Amino acid sequence: MKWQNWAGTATSEPSRRYWPKSETDISSAIAEAGAAGLTVRALGSGHSFTPAAATSGAALDLSGWTGVVSADTKTGLVTVRSGTTIRQLNAALDDLGLAMPNLGDIDAQTIAGAISTGTHGTGAGLGGLATVVAGLELVLADGSVKTCSAAENPGLFAAARVGLGALGVISTVTLRCVRSFTLAADERPMPYEEVIERFGEFAAGNDHFEFYWFPYGRQALVKRNNRDGDAKPMPRWRWLFEYEVMENVAFGAMCRTGRAVPKMIRPLNRLASGTLSPRSYQAPSHQVFVTPRRVRFVESEYAMPRDQVLGVLAELRAAVPGLQTPVMFPVEVRVAAADDVWLSTAYGRDTAYVAIHQYAGLPYREYFSAFEAIATAAGGRPHWGKMHTLDAGRLRGLYPKFDDFLRVRDETDPDRRFANPYLEQVFGR
Repeated sequence: MKWQNWAGTATSEPSRRYWPKSETDISSAIAEAGAAGLTVRALGSGHSFTPAAATSGAALDLSGWTGVVSADTKTGLVTVRSGTTIRQLNAALDDLGLAMPNLGDIDAQTIAGAISTGTHGTGAGLGGLATVVAGLELVLADGSVKTCSAAENPGLFAAARVGLGALGVISTVTLRCVRSFTLAADERPMPYEEVIERFGEFAAGNDHFEFYWFPYGRQALVKRNNRDGDAKPMPRWRWLFEYEVMENVAFGAMCRTGRAVPKMIRPLNRLASGTLSPRSYQAPSHQVFVTPRRVRFVESEYAMPRDQVLGVLAELRAAVPGLQTPVMFPVEVRVAAADDVWLSTAYGRDTAYVAIHQYAGLPYREYFSAFEAIATAAGGRPHWGKMHTLDAGRLRGLYPKFDDFLRVRDETDPDRRFANPYLEQVFGR
């Protein structure tokens, strides 16, 4: 049965496929695949743009391994099964009066896939999803289950929180959640030059800050979300108009037009920038963090020292007009706090993220290559789940704990039961 990721950038044909319903099923599947000499990869929702989950060996589809195992509303510690999607997690936490302290803007990923590839949101004082992981259970290559946390098997814990599935199959994740909270959202167009001039102010002065820059337009869309505020809820009709009609239906129509008639991309991009409207509202946190994404695209994202981001954006802005194929999608810019997760893109440094996109079906390699050259020159680290060309030789120099991770990998999976071509690219054999 053929497997394909959401963006259509990766496909594979596993020789065996398993649908485990228990941790024992996961162990049995790994043992059975090992006896047959097959490699093993866990399948989430396929939202990585890389072939991280692709395999010609055994694929473990975790879509039937979901739900909350235990929850302590006093401490905020919640243990969930690894196949639970962010959407399912948010609903379950809502019922418990809890929430994740930060999220990205897509909720289709499984919790294991999200942490394993370094998924993050935005907020200068906040880390990615892996920073709220308090414990993990992994099923190793021999079928045994290993529990790890900061106190128990700390080396494995430091490696596995962002581990790309290279160490084993995560069976459960324990998260450090917070009490439910609302966010006051303010989203408004602003001249690009003003956003750049006030970037440091916006990053430091808001709980969550990001902006979208339309490469051929004069306006950027600035999003600032804060826990203190008195904005009113957005009427349902307005929400549907803004996020479904404008950001999905209308923008999707623009993208299809641009793909059919590429010379229209620049004016359509300017039109998209010019039709941005201000909106302020208040809602439960996960409803503000998450945005419907129904227009398909391909994406590359790099994390860089925060003091380098404005230079990167200036170079990217200068490069875009010279591209043979124009760019339909906006560029997204976010921030995050330094953390101590070995392979986190924010390891050891306050970070800014620049993510570039192209509409599915339009050429993107020239654009992505130009961006990668600019970002890597600034010390950028590629998002593990988004498109890049870096290999182990180059990544080693970007991560102080890279060799420590490889040591843990050698200890837990010496026979490379969980290998695939993408892991060989980024970690070597």
